[in-house]
Amino acid sequence: MTAHYKVHGDLAVITLDNPPVNGLGYSTRLGITQGLEQAMADSAVVAVVITGAGGAFSGGADIREFGSPKAMQEPNLGSVIRMIENATKPVVAAIHSVAMGGGLELALGCHYRIAAPGASIALPEVKLGLLPGAGGTQRLPRVLGVEPAVNMVVSGEAIKSEMLAMLPGQKLFDKMAKSADTLAQEAMDLAHSVAATRPLPLVRNLPCSHPMGDAFFQFVRNGVGAMVKNLPAPLKCVDAVEAATKKKFDDGLAVERDIFISLMMSSESRALRHLFLSERAASKIPDVPSDTPLREIKSVAIIGAGTMGGGIAMNFLNAGIAVKMLEMKQEALDKGVGIMRGNYEAQVKKGKLKQDKYEQRMALLSTTLSYDDLGSADMVIEAVFEDIGVKEKVFKELDRVMKPGAILASNTSTLDVNKIAAFTQRPQDVVGLHFFSPANVMKLLEVVRGAKTSKDVMATAMAVAKKIRKTAVVSGVCDGFIGNRMIEQYARQAGLLLDEGCTPAQVDKAMEKFGMAMGPFRMGDLAGNDIGWAIRKRRAVELADVKYSRTADLLCEKGRFGQKTGAGWYDYQAGKREAIPNAEVIKMIEDYRASQGITPRKVSEEEIVQRLVFALVNEAAHILEEGIANKASDIDIVYIFGYGFPIYRGGPMLYADEVGLFNVMQAMHRFAQNPFDDANFWKPAPLLARLVAEGKTFN
Repeated sequence: MTAHYKVHGDLAVITLDNPPVNGLGYSTRLGITQGLEQAMADSAVVAVVITGAGGAFSGGADIREFGSPKAMQEPNLGSVIRMIENATKPVVAAIHSVAMGGGLELALGCHYRIAAPGASIALPEVKLGLLPGAGGTQRLPRVLGVEPAVNMVVSGEAIKSEMLAMLPGQKLFDKMAKSADTLAQEAMDLAHSVAATRPLPLVRNLPCSHPMGDAFFQFVRNGVGAMVKNLPAPLKCVDAVEAATKKKFDDGLAVERDIFISLMMSSESRALRHLFLSERAASKIPDVPSDTPLREIKSVAIIGAGTMGGGIAMNFLNAGIAVKMLEMKQEALDKGVGIMRGNYEAQVKKGKLKQDKYEQRMALLSTTLSYDDLGSADMVIEAVFEDIGVKEKVFKELDRVMKPGAILASNTSTLDVNKIAAFTQRPQDVVGLHFFSPANVMKLLEVVRGAKTSKDVMATAMAVAKKIRKTAVVSGVCDGFIGNRMIEQYARQAGLLLDEGCTPAQVDKAMEKFGMAMGPFRMGDLAGNDIGWAIRKRRAVELADVKYSRTADLLCEKGRFGQKTGAGWYDYQAGKREAIPNAEVIKMIEDYRASQGITPRKVSEEEIVQRLVFALVNEAAHILEEGIANKASDIDIVYIFGYGFPIYRGGPMLYADEVGLFNVMQAMHRFAQNPFDDANFWKPAPLLARLVAEGKTFN
């Protein structure tokens, strides 16, 4: 049982005890109801206190039961709350640390609530494409007021208990405890003080209205609809709260329940729930036990003060970890530090960072021009030019100066981490840490495991990622790792579509309509077209037999490297990011098309999307089969957090599952018949073919 019952004098205390956040799984719900039955049957008990053990009152639903019949098994949460409301003795919720989702709904069902300062209060279900399903949208506006409740339900963001307690007229908390340490005693004192109160107060009986209801809810819908065009849950949250203001409580509860069930069945919610679980699963490495000893990381050295090096450094400074940055010239150091200062000062100006915090972070930064000054760092990350010869020089120097046990990391985005490790006498200490640009903003981190990388280095790298607030995904060694290996095929298909009759704008528009943050050609201009050009030149022999469009190379030969040069697939005006089509680029594509003897054809948006997305899927299937990625959900995380894949589609692998792998494979067979495409590439990966034959999915 994960809820314990204990009598203290004339009070019964029910303690939720389901680590880590006292999730309201079946065992916990059953424990609460059994405890209530005991308390009601015991004539010596005058009141009940419900609280949580450890670091939470309750974080809500038990994620281990997501999508399973057990989540709704009686007593479900709604039944538990009804039992509390119908109790013949007062039930007091003693809230501390975390009361979110079902945890907050449980508290709202209690007759009285006392909260410790600093508790995080939220109804975050909207982040899973849902809304509260146990009365949250009906009870919260009754205790907080309609407008604060709408904001909480629609945003899903947590607010501290003391902030909510300051709202005028709030009835969420009957009392604020002096501290978390005194909460238990103060909750029992409150329970004693209300023991004789009859009738018992119920949130459901409180009035709920808004003086300008219709106008207010329309205003909210206009704002929410503009921000979340492809996610139905936020607008449905508004509908449910509006029902609280216009219907009797039980009728509003029925509206909430109907909406919850419809959202639960939606593809968008399936995608968001998939990502929620996948993000947590990504941190687990099958052969690295969770109790693997970690190396201590108190200081970090960064090689290179460019855009990437500076961004990486900011992650560690933000986490309170000292950084020493190395460059070859003082001018480069000064420029890099200046950009970092500029980034922080912009945050201060916008009110996102306090001046004293900015100063504290910069005080953790030191610089040097000598490798000899780096030796005491616990971890070093190189962020130098993407060339194996340059990496060799750097790692031989690091091998010379770094202390034993230091972790040597490369930020390479494509190069062989095993070769890099071989430049040292300690390959077990070498790991790839592929940050995404801008490194101080992008959430994804590919942790590349070399053939000899030790388990404690992997465990430490994953822990460091969490410390600097990155979502880490483990990749094996191959050219491009997970993300860039896949994006190569995506970009190659985009180029072939140009050959066949598309314009860059047509391809970009189709992919952005699908939901990508930006299309492949706008993305190329942002990243720098010269980066891909350099990779293709490095791999010229390997790519000799691969069919791809030469338009990207021709573009680079014209010096059109993208936004940084003001000209790429599009033109750009100084200080602006608007992509302006360029007639010369269109003519360049048409001339190349003619030189290849290709008669242009009209290509549908559906074909554009399928060719690009299914190219990702097929390459990912190869990656999974080769063991480069541990699981399909890791690939989804890479593409959601690193490449702008739409979150409401759950990543390329879940999207393929939703389309149906049989349908994906049939489309690939069609593409293989195209004489201007690459029939060899469109041969389904063995894993994909096997899953189709067995009627299975990636996830």
